[in-house]
This record gives sequence, structure tokens and C-alpha cells, in this order.
Amino acid sequence: MRAVFSIVLVIGVGLAGFAVYMAKGVFGEYQDALAAERAARGTIVPTTEVVVVNEQVRYGAQLTKDNVRLVKWPRNAVPEGTFTSLDAMFPQGEKPYRTALRTMEKDEAVLEVKVTAPGADAGVAARLATGMRAFAIQVDVTSGVSGFLAPGDRVDVYWTGRPNARREDDGREVTQLIQSNVHIIAVDQTADLDRTSPTVARTVTVEVTPEEVARLNLAQNTGKLTLSLVGHGDETVARDVLIDQNTLLGIEADAVTAEEKPPEVCTIRTRRGAETILTEIPCPTN
Repeated sequence: MRAVFSIVLVIGVGLAGFAVYMAKGVFGEYQDALAAERAARGTIVPTTEVVVVNEQVRYGAQLTKDNVRLVKWPRNAVPEGTFTSLDAMFPQGEKPYRTALRTMEKDEAVLEVKVTAPGADAGVAARLATGMRAFAIQVDVTSGVSGFLAPGDRVDVYWTGRPNARREDDGREVTQLIQSNVHIIAVDQTADLDRTSPTVARTVTVEVTPEEVARLNLAQNTGKLTLSLVGHGDETVARDVLIDQNTLLGIEADAVTAEEKPPEVCTIRTRRGAETILTEIPCPTN
């Protein structure tokens, strides 16, 4: 009897120990899972919805609700000018489409600078800022930087001609910078910002103020305009550039010696019959 009791006791103690061991293991796994969940919660990045394109979109293509969608985007990495809702991209009461001004790849965020206003086409008018005007400049291979100009570039505009004849320049031909850092919005009939191949253009359309339109028009009708390409990111503004032939060749202008003024002579007229006699007299002082 004692042997049976001892066996039962040993089995009971063993089962109790096994139960404690199993409970400890389960509790440990729970604690590990809880710690992992807390750690993962700390690494979760806040997100917001952003409008992206479903497929590659090229210049001139229309964007509608059918070829865009909303995706989660890290809130602290949302590009400036991004649409965060379909209502923002396609406002109520407007035409339900926008036109692409730049190529966009699949899943790329749609930016305001890459599309037109609602219902607008990808023409020159869509590229003009408020208060600005489009002006076409006639160019050729030499004046148009050998065809390397593209929409989105910036150029300096030089005028070459003969100014109104003045004694100091004697009507010599000069070249002068008349406009700096001008924004090109179209080359010939295209405003595609993704055009990269050189093209010998006949006209370059620039974005300028109404006053600058008048300056460029007068310059184009009285001389020759030449464009000089400005590097991307170069914000310097060139000023007071004027070169004439003497400056170009390093010729110093001859000093003009003032001619001596002849002494002033004062006379009086006296008539004696049919004869007129001139008599010198001292000139009155002022």
C-alpha cells in the first residue's frame, strides 16, 4: 500500500512540476510577444493618403479618376504640391480631368507643377504664371544656342545693333544684355518639358512681364537678339553688360581736345550816307 502511495505521490509531484514548467513557458512567450508588439508600435510611421498614377503618363495625356488612386505615404516625406485627396485634384464644378505637363512613372505622386489646372490643355497658356505674358523670339542656329534650348530652361537675352547716333559712340555697333534669366516655356510649337534632343528652332517662346514684352519687341525690330543659356540652379543675375568694337579690340578712344574759343568781338554799326562803318568796342561784362 505504501508503495502505491509513494508512486502516486511521485507522479503527482511530477505532473505539478510539468504544469508549472509549461505555464512558465507560455507566460514567457506572452511577455516576449507583448514586448515585440510594443517595440513595433514605436516604429510605426504616421501616414497620409497621396494621389499617384496607376500607369506611366506622358506629356499631354489626360488624368482622370480612372488612372489615379490614393496610397499611404509617410507623412513626413510627402512632396510639396502633392494632392492628398481626389476632391483636391478634381474639384467639384470643374471639368473632371487635368493634363500632364511632365512624364510620370507608375506609382509616382502627382504634383501640381506636373499637371495643368482642371480642364486645361497642355498648351503655352497653362505654363504662364499670373501677370506674365508669352513672347516669341525668332532664333537660328547661332542665336538659339545650336538647338540645345528646351522648355524649362532659362536664358540671357543680348541685343546687337547700332544705337541712335550720338557724338560719343559715333553710331558704332554694340552688343548689350537687355534681359537676364528669362524663362523659356516653349520651343517652336512644343511646350514638352521632357524634350531632350537638340532641335534647330525658329522661335523660342519666353515668359515675361508686359513691360518686358515691349522691350523685347523693340529690340527685335531694331537689331538682332541672341540667347545665352543659363545653367540649372544658377540664380545669378548679370547686369550692365555693354560691349562695342573699341572695347572688343582694346582700342582706347582718342581724347578730344577742347578747341580754344576765339575771343569775343563786339562792334557797332554807323551809317554815313550809303556807307556802313563797323567800329570795335569793348564787350560789356555780365
